[in-house]
Amino acid sequence: MSITGIDHVALYVADIEATCAFYDRLFGIQVNIDYAPNGKSLVRQIKVGGAALSVHQHGNGITPVAINTAKGAVDMCFRWKGAVESAVALLKKHNVAIVEGPAPRKFSDGRPSQSVYFRDPDGNLMELMADDSM
Repeated sequence: MSITGIDHVALYVADIEATCAFYDRLFGIQVNIDYAPNGKSLVRQIKVGGAALSVHQHGNGITPVAINTAKGAVDMCFRWKGAVESAVALLKKHNVAIVEGPAPRKFSDGRPSQSVYFRDPDGNLMELMADDSM
């Protein structure tokens, strides 16, 4: 057996609507699943580019979950198509504060890249990583 990739990552958030609106405003999202018993979303799986995030309303009572679910406890990196300057421009356009960058980094396969970091509404650290040759 071998792992072929990551299917999705779960984020625990204070306000599922605000978080999904944030990602939609920046990147546009596609909702794959919206588990909303009684009309209130408890889990919404969204596609952000080629990645899937399972956005969980913190304290939603759904199991199984990690032992320690916490808002703002995730550091995540998205691969960015295009030059890092276009990622910076997008963040500035939407008044999203840049925590760090652009800064030289390496992709998981060792290729050179440039990254810019920002925080989502729950304080999760997000990274947009662009090919350094762009």
